[in-house]
Amino acid sequence: MKEQFLTSSVRRERDFLKQYEYLVLTVSPVDSLPEARRRLVEHSEYGKWELERSVLYMGGARRFWLRRRVMQVQRTV
Repeated sequence: MKEQFLTSSVRRERDFLKQYEYLVLTVSPVDSLPEARRRLVEHSEYGKWELERSVLYMGGARRFWLRRRVMQVQRTV
Protein backbone atom coordinates (compact mmCIF):
# COMPACT_ATOMS: atom_id res chain seq x y z
CA MET A 1 0.00 0.00 0.00
CA LYS A 2 1.35 3.40 -0.94
CA GLU A 3 0.22 6.86 0.17
CA GLN A 4 1.08 10.00 -1.76
CA PHE A 5 0.26 13.56 -0.75
CA LEU A 6 -0.48 16.06 -3.49
CA THR A 7 0.02 19.70 -2.62
CA SER A 8 -2.64 22.33 -3.05
CA SER A 9 -0.79 23.59 -6.14
CA VAL A 10 -2.40 20.69 -8.00
CA ARG A 11 -5.85 22.03 -8.80
CA ARG A 12 -8.66 20.68 -10.88
CA GLU A 13 -10.90 22.88 -12.99
CA ARG A 14 -14.00 22.21 -10.95
CA ASP A 15 -12.13 23.13 -7.74
CA PHE A 16 -11.22 26.58 -9.07
CA LEU A 17 -12.71 28.56 -6.18
CA LYS A 18 -11.94 26.00 -3.49
CA GLN A 19 -8.54 24.85 -2.39
CA TYR A 20 -8.05 21.25 -1.41
CA GLU A 21 -5.14 19.06 -0.53
CA TYR A 22 -5.18 15.52 -1.87
CA LEU A 23 -4.06 12.14 -0.59
CA VAL A 24 -3.79 9.28 -3.08
CA LEU A 25 -3.89 5.78 -1.63
CA THR A 26 -2.75 3.01 -4.01
CA VAL A 27 -3.54 -0.61 -3.12
CA SER A 28 -1.83 -3.40 -5.04
CA PRO A 29 -3.68 -6.67 -5.80
CA VAL A 30 -1.64 -8.57 -3.20
CA ASP A 31 -2.53 -6.18 -0.36
CA SER A 32 -5.41 -6.94 1.97
CA LEU A 33 -8.63 -5.12 1.08
CA PRO A 34 -9.86 -5.01 4.73
CA GLU A 35 -6.56 -3.35 5.68
CA ALA A 36 -7.03 -0.74 2.93
CA ARG A 37 -10.59 -0.14 4.06
CA ARG A 38 -9.39 0.33 7.65
CA ARG A 39 -6.83 2.93 6.55
CA LEU A 40 -9.47 4.80 4.52
CA VAL A 41 -11.79 4.87 7.54
CA GLU A 42 -9.00 6.14 9.80
CA HIS A 43 -8.10 8.93 7.38
CA SER A 44 -11.72 10.00 7.01
CA GLU A 45 -12.57 9.91 10.73
CA TYR A 46 -9.43 11.38 12.27
CA GLY A 47 -7.89 13.39 9.43
CA LYS A 48 -11.17 14.84 8.08
CA TRP A 49 -10.49 13.43 4.59
CA GLU A 50 -13.35 12.66 2.22
CA LEU A 51 -13.36 10.16 -0.62
CA GLU A 52 -13.43 11.95 -3.94
CA ARG A 53 -12.76 9.15 -6.40
CA SER A 54 -11.91 5.46 -6.50
CA VAL A 55 -10.73 3.36 -9.44
CA LEU A 56 -10.41 -0.40 -9.88
CA TYR A 57 -7.80 -1.25 -12.50
CA MET A 58 -7.47 -4.40 -14.55
CA GLY A 59 -5.37 -6.85 -12.60
CA GLY A 60 -6.95 -5.91 -9.26
CA ALA A 61 -5.04 -2.77 -8.29
CA ARG A 62 -7.10 0.01 -6.69
CA ARG A 63 -6.50 3.72 -6.27
CA PHE A 64 -8.40 6.06 -3.95
CA TRP A 65 -8.27 9.87 -4.02
CA LEU A 66 -9.08 11.56 -0.72
CA ARG A 67 -9.35 15.31 -0.28
CA ARG A 68 -9.79 17.86 2.47
CA ARG A 69 -10.23 21.59 2.40
CA VAL A 70 -7.20 23.71 3.13
CA MET A 71 -8.09 25.87 6.10
CA GLN A 72 -6.76 29.41 5.90
CA VAL A 73 -6.49 31.01 9.31
CA GLN A 74 -6.72 34.79 9.51
CA ARG A 75 -4.96 36.77 12.18
CA THR A 76 -7.11 38.40 14.84
CA VAL A 77 -4.46 40.71 16.27
